[in-house]
Amino acid sequence: MTKKIFITGTGISTGKTYISTLIIKKMRENGFDCGYYKPILNNVTEIYGKLIDSDVNYVLKNSDILDEPETCTSYWTSENISINLSSKLKKHQIDIDKIKYDFYQICKKHEYLIIEGIGGIAYPLINNKEEKYLLKDLIWELGLNIIIIADMNLDVINSTILTVEYAKTNGIEIEGIILNNYESNNANHWECLEQIESLTGVNVLATIPTNVNDIMLLEGLFKE
Repeated sequence: MTKKIFITGTGISTGKTYISTLIIKKMRENGFDCGYYKPILNNVTEIYGKLIDSDVNYVLKNSDILDEPETCTSYWTSENISINLSSKLKKHQIDIDKIKYDFYQICKKHEYLIIEGIGGIAYPLINNKEEKYLLKDLIWELGLNIIIIADMNLDVINSTILTVEYAKTNGIEIEGIILNNYESNNANHWECLEQIESLTGVNVLATIPTNVNDIMLLEGLFKE
């Protein structure tokens, strides 16, 4: 069975795609067949239904995965808007069963799989009068454990605690936290790391400086 982990963030622009790429690239360099799936994309460039520029294209290119981009996602929009707004404008609701089907299809192709979310863990995939379905519901139903990516901004302690507590409340297991844009010579960053581990009870798995091209191989994280 495919071993898999879900990458989420404390919000938008925390570096989920960048760090997903580092993990996949490192695994593949070490001989592990690791694939990638991101259920929802926005702000893409497409031509005749083919993805030309997107998070998926970036990951596949930089980690040498030969899959077609369109098989590594389920829904996308060329606009830089939420998928909910896009669905309303196009009058076409997200089908969670399609996401699950696509997920299981790509699981058949790889021994390991990184799944990347959009936004934070409470991102609404469906939100209307009839149904509310958040990203945390998908994570839970697929039985995935998560790694939380937190950017070293002024709100990092607060946003990380809130994400951890929300995940725990919703029965989602956390493998650990990765701190992005971490400065090893910054005393404030040291303090934030200590505070985050102390207040959440979750280990910081890695600290990633800005614009690096490598990451230590994170072993033992993938759930069958």
